[in-house]
Amino acid sequence: MKQLLIVEDDPGLQSQMRWCFTEDIDVSLATDRNSALAAIRRFEPEVVTLDLGLPPDPGGASEGFALLDDILRLAPTTKVIVVTGREDKENAVKAIGMGACDFYQKPLDADILSFVVHRAFRLAELERENRELSAHPIDTSVKGIVAASPEMLTICRTVEKVAPTDVTTLIMGETGTGKELLARALHDLSQRSDKPFAAINCAAIPENLLESELFGFEKGSFTGATQTKQGKIESANGGTLFLDEIGDMPMALQAKLLRFLQERVVDRVGSVRPIPVDVRVVCATHRNVQELIDRGDFREDLYYRISEIVLDIPPLRERQGDPLIIARSLLKSLGTQLDRPNLTFSEDAVQAINGHPWPGNVREMINKVKRAIIMADGKRVTAEDLQLESCEAAIEAQLNLRQVRENAERRAITQALHDTGFNMSQASRLLGVTRPTLYNLTDKYRIETTAVVPAT
Repeated sequence: MKQLLIVEDDPGLQSQMRWCFTEDIDVSLATDRNSALAAIRRFEPEVVTLDLGLPPDPGGASEGFALLDDILRLAPTTKVIVVTGREDKENAVKAIGMGACDFYQKPLDADILSFVVHRAFRLAELERENRELSAHPIDTSVKGIVAASPEMLTICRTVEKVAPTDVTTLIMGETGTGKELLARALHDLSQRSDKPFAAINCAAIPENLLESELFGFEKGSFTGATQTKQGKIESANGGTLFLDEIGDMPMALQAKLLRFLQERVVDRVGSVRPIPVDVRVVCATHRNVQELIDRGDFREDLYYRISEIVLDIPPLRERQGDPLIIARSLLKSLGTQLDRPNLTFSEDAVQAINGHPWPGNVREMINKVKRAIIMADGKRVTAEDLQLESCEAAIEAQLNLRQVRENAERRAITQALHDTGFNMSQASRLLGVTRPTLYNLTDKYRIETTAVVPAT
């Protein structure tokens, strides 16, 4: 059960705050510095709400700041939310600078206080998971992939199983999700790892040049063909051919690629002699192939040839817990490259990373982290350094309490289903609701109640 400590010397306000929280939170109370420190040692709460105006200085903040300093030294992973008066922003800013994770201004509003406290619990949980992952790294055997979410771990396990085979694989996912990394992993974990890995981007080469790039050409086959040239397919002989953005391949070339996949021979431009090639083919696209087929822009028979195994990479915004883990990994590796090691993220940066939708996925994150490393003034990288919306601005943008509650419910249900392997009985117990209620909520939010297995 989650442990919350409320440090408040006003008995009436103390009672009101206590009843803001549900049965899944065990609330302890303290009225002054000594009783608060005793409770910290005894209960080890993940979150503390701290009224800065404590006796013997109830009208000031000296005792509250002293207690904040004590808590951060005694329990540095504890998340402290300072409680201040409505006009007392200066002390709130000072407390955040000392290491408090958030602040809450009186008068009491049960919904907003509950939201702030639950967010602090979630932050504490993510940081705990990150520490555990750092101590016990997840061995996915997929070089370059940093992941802890169930979705990405499923993808990595599938890569490990598929790599030793020669099945043609289609990798689907938004731009920046790491499709080429998975393609290289399929090659590196295969029996072909000591042979060539040849990659070509079908969208980056003009249509009139793509055929000769893929299949090669004979000397004199067209103006400028002064010598015979191997194509990418031949150059990958014995190894792996990676066709990136295959959804953009012209229709005329799709027919020639289909023949190669069926016959395993290539016809150079201007040649009449087929050349046998032994190559494993991996394709990738960010486009919806089914829509392309429906519009007549992609051959259905080619799709079935290239999709013996399909890896559908989820975008970063759908991989709960991964953004912070990936950002910290990038901060460490890029910080070393840029001669700025030992940087850490500030609390507002952590919350901004978790709250950002990352439309550009990991590629966007790499750019923002690299810039932040360069721009950071001290040892702490802030949300401003990352050019992300700060926690305070995010709160103002999310003060629609109904939306806040719905978002929190959706995240909690999704996490509970993953944690219990989509067992509805266990998930309902974990969430503290009945099974019919959980079914109603999954219907309301259109949440899948079965694990998504990559297509084969």
